[in-house]
Amino acid sequence: MMTDGPYTSGLRAAIYARYSTDMQSAASIADQVRIGRRLCEARGWQVVEIFSDEALSGASHLRPGYQQMQQAAMAGGFDVLVAEALDRLSRDQEHIAGLHKRMRYLGIDIVTKSEGEISEMHVGLGGTMSALFLRNLAEKTHRGLEGRIKAGKSAGGISYGYRLDRQLRPDGTLTTGDRVIDPDEAAIVRRIFEEYDQGRSARTIAMGLNKDSVPAPRAGGKGSGTWSFSTISGNWKRGTGILNNELYVGRLVWNRQRFVKDPDTGKRQARINPPDQWIIEDVPHLRIIDDDLWARVKRRQGAIRDDIVTARDATPDQGAPRAERGKRPSYLFSGRLSCGCCGANYIMISATRYGCYESLRVCRRPST
Repeated sequence: MMTDGPYTSGLRAAIYARYSTDMQSAASIADQVRIGRRLCEARGWQVVEIFSDEALSGASHLRPGYQQMQQAAMAGGFDVLVAEALDRLSRDQEHIAGLHKRMRYLGIDIVTKSEGEISEMHVGLGGTMSALFLRNLAEKTHRGLEGRIKAGKSAGGISYGYRLDRQLRPDGTLTTGDRVIDPDEAAIVRRIFEEYDQGRSARTIAMGLNKDSVPAPRAGGKGSGTWSFSTISGNWKRGTGILNNELYVGRLVWNRQRFVKDPDTGKRQARINPPDQWIIEDVPHLRIIDDDLWARVKRRQGAIRDDIVTARDATPDQGAPRAERGKRPSYLFSGRLSCGCCGANYIMISATRYGCYESLRVCRRPST
């Protein structure tokens, strides 16, 4: 039941806390919870649940604590939701409006230390301000990165073949974003280009590097620790992969692509930017490959792409290349379940039930 106001006593309260930026720490969660407890004590509410998300952006609703809070609300676990401020719950207009609508339907008030009891006015104005904050933050970040690129520095991440070069400033701090060529890795880059120019495929080159136990890019990080076809070949349109990195010929290309967030999954999707939006700076001191070798590799890559297109056009009824025409399973457990009685495959026999394929002829095992 909705309360008559934020001061009704005897309610069960849930506290939600979140922080997202590197400027904050885990202590922020404790501070927010303490503020929430103080608010609940002043109003005579009993804190029955505490939900939190650490180092997660409020622009996404796919946060474990946030999702658990909504599930508890739907299960009738509390009567009022407490937070330090509305933007701790979400910075997305759609999500905060959806949360408010859902809580109202469940008869749950939302109360924050900053805004008090949340109404439609707070949702509208607060959501707009949060959206503007995120947009301004993105624009400032983009502007700052562009400045680093124009100065020939790294805007994030170091390509294979280079290492950071940090120098001590007069004030005692270290420089950031400067790179120098790593001789050992640069030799591997030259090997890859030369072998590809000699006619070897990216897959064959990767196999050779793994056979020679050459450390792969990001071997100590998120990578698999081994060379693969994609590491070398990449995507020529996006400039990814060893063979497409123009930094190896002393040209720094940035803003080739942008990322947009899928509203359904919350995951980022890459989109190619028009060439006139690319930022290109010459950095001759970072050159590893000469122009002639680069040009020969580009010509071979183009010829291979033309052959693929020609082969595809020659068989229009087949559509995409064979590997891309592979039939995907129709259901999650397709081909993975078998009957324990006769060994035949289990198939979907209705929208919600699996059954033995041979059940009508051989097996009498009931469907599940």
